[in-house]
Amino acid sequence: MPTPPDMTADVAPGVLDTLQHQVAVFARRAEQTRLGGVGRVANSMDRAAYLLLNRLDQEGPMGVKALAAGMGIDSSTVTRQVAPLVDTGLVKRTSHPEDGRAVVLQLSPRGKARLEEVRASRRELMALCTDGWTEDERAAFTTLLSRFNSALSEVHSTVPQVPPTS
Repeated sequence: MPTPPDMTADVAPGVLDTLQHQVAVFARRAEQTRLGGVGRVANSMDRAAYLLLNRLDQEGPMGVKALAAGMGIDSSTVTRQVAPLVDTGLVKRTSHPEDGRAVVLQLSPRGKARLEEVRASRRELMALCTDGWTEDERAAFTTLLSRFNSALSEVHSTVPQVPPTS
């Protein structure tokens, strides 16, 4: 297999070292708090549930395959993650209007209310974390973080993953 080109040649190693370290620290902090928000809602919804509910809210009802494709995960993972959301009434399973055999997932009214409660708590956490930042700084950070997440997603979808050697 050919070796990928060295993309680091034009960037000072110290910058990339600091960046990778800060991303690792961020990942640890995010996992510690699950970025769950503040108050009674803190840590009350896991990341998978939040991302699934958020996608259904933003894009509307859809099948498992479409949901999985949009999230970059496989259908079996979505099925496993959706099951407790259906059991707790946050997501409804309905039949596809054109193909009664196909299942469509949609956010229930209870799921919409719960999602908004969690979003409000997370907004409060983001406000606390960026207290003292200007709106321009918040916007710039949001733009750069969105760009970074998009690039990371692109890398994971196009670069073959090499299994670790033992």
